[in-house]
Amino acid sequence: MKFSEMTQDSWAELQLYLDTCLIPYTALSGEQSPVEVTEALERLRDFLDLVEIPFKGRIVTYPAFHYANPELSMTLNSLSAQLKSSGFKYVVIMSSDGHLDGVEIPSADLVLSRSVLTHAVGEEAIARFVGEKIRELWKK
Repeated sequence: MKFSEMTQDSWAELQLYLDTCLIPYTALSGEQSPVEVTEALERLRDFLDLVEIPFKGRIVTYPAFHYANPELSMTLNSLSAQLKSSGFKYVVIMSSDGHLDGVEIPSADLVLSRSVLTHAVGEEAIARFVGEKIRELWKK
């Protein structure tokens, strides 16, 4: 469910069930052409579909964090901590093009980078791997 689909009344009613916040990260540098930006957003959308569609009842997707910067880990960590203090039990960060492997974001419960997963498990196994990681997260 997207944050924009929520009303004040529906949030009060559903907050108990929507315990996981998804933060999309585009990893733009500002050097991409409009066409390249569109392609990056489409790749991110497709990657997010791996979580948003099968786990619709527990996840709220927040606005994307688009641009890479030197303080990225600190920014995403602070954002994750604030989202948890606002009531989310879990925070998941997903990026199609960003290289978040080795980035310290201790307040996030799960960081998924498609570019890293492509090398680690292969393109054909990414959907299954991501689904397993989300289910493992909720078992904790």
